[in-house]
Amino acid sequence: MTEIKLYNTKTRKKEVFEPIDADNVRMYVCGPTVYDRAHIGNARPVIVFDVLFRLLRHVCGKKHVTYVRNFTDVDDKINARAAESGRSIGEITAETTQWYLEDMAEVGALEPTHMPRATGYIGEMIAMIEALIAKDHAYPAEGHALFRVRSYENYGALSGRDMDDMIAGARVEVAPYKEDPMDFVLWKPSSEDQPGWDSPWGRGRPGWHIECSAMAKALLGDVFDIHGGGLDLQFPHHEDEIAQSCCANGTEEMARFWMHNEMLQVEGKKMSKSLGNFFTVRDLLEQGVPGEVIRFVMLSTHYRKPMDWTEKKRAEAEKTLYQWRENLTGVEPSKPNDELVAILGQDLNTPQAVSQMRVLFLSWINARTHGENFDKSELEWEAEFLASAQLMGLLTPEGGKWFDQSFDFSWHIDAFLKARDEAMDSKDFSKLDALKEQLVEAGVVVKMSKEGVEMSQGPNFDASKMVGLA
Repeated sequence: MTEIKLYNTKTRKKEVFEPIDADNVRMYVCGPTVYDRAHIGNARPVIVFDVLFRLLRHVCGKKHVTYVRNFTDVDDKINARAAESGRSIGEITAETTQWYLEDMAEVGALEPTHMPRATGYIGEMIAMIEALIAKDHAYPAEGHALFRVRSYENYGALSGRDMDDMIAGARVEVAPYKEDPMDFVLWKPSSEDQPGWDSPWGRGRPGWHIECSAMAKALLGDVFDIHGGGLDLQFPHHEDEIAQSCCANGTEEMARFWMHNEMLQVEGKKMSKSLGNFFTVRDLLEQGVPGEVIRFVMLSTHYRKPMDWTEKKRAEAEKTLYQWRENLTGVEPSKPNDELVAILGQDLNTPQAVSQMRVLFLSWINARTHGENFDKSELEWEAEFLASAQLMGLLTPEGGKWFDQSFDFSWHIDAFLKARDEAMDSKDFSKLDALKEQLVEAGVVVKMSKEGVEMSQGPNFDASKMVGLA
């Protein structure tokens, strides 16, 4: 069996991954708050942990991996969006949840085993809060329920923060009903125009952190294998999850491994609306950037390093994927390359795995060019190459829509032939050369022979540039 080593944020080192139960490997990843489109940075953890999900399924067996990614569908951001738009909360969350699923499918993400919504687990959250109060780790106050942070001696271990240094830090709300500024909200009261549920502390709604603890416990148990998310969630969200889960469940840990992906930049700068470099996954898709290309760019940087989205990387990714797809003959995938699987097993080293894919591609093309003078035939190399790519979520049938979309060049071929005939008669080839230059600029591959002219889509094909051409 392939050895998998993962960097554990909790211990600050790579460790050999050994599941608690080999028959049920369990992973939880924090999902989106559904009030708007997912931006490009939101796609990174989805792609990272999708690769891990695929790797675990390959190594442990598809039936032996349970992957949970939640939807936060009760949140003040959602309430604010409903208030400003005049639409209902249910309408907004239903629409944006569907948007998210569609956009993540476009970047090649498999659907997790479970995708719970916070509003479906309110009862479990209330029960966990009651357990915390009973154990004196939480207390009610003015319609709130709050976690007593200093009752958990290991608070701050995940993020490496000292308790007393945190009070002046980020996201610490000082409120008169708190015993300590560090205490965080488990339950808060709701006004008449806000969503709310009956509870022992009055009508209200859950705080942000309790939802993941309750859903993880319900679907994965008190202690599970892997908890993942973006680095921005390490504190306070994941720190708070650990505290309330361990105290409520009477365990020493919530998850064995904690994994965090680094953040994303655009052209070397932090993505922000003020800089004009903020865009959603849907923005890119509508601009003609295939989801498979987005995925390839993401995989070209290790998940624990900051990722810089650039136009150069996008163009290179599209060119590579086009070359790979152009050579596929329709053979069925066989078994992923052992070395590539081992590379992914080393803390998801996707950049090195992409390099290995390039090596496999050359081996396949060499086998085609030189015949069966290698240890595998051309078709065997192709089948292994395809299986390796699909282990990374690339070159899947559903991911190839951008490549398969055919463009009818018949009218342009006729116009080109007419221009060529006119040039032959007049000996003035300027119009023909200008037309060919325009076609190349539109990403069209033009091949001329004695039999006629062939046109096909190149890796940078842009159908919008074909309008009115010739």
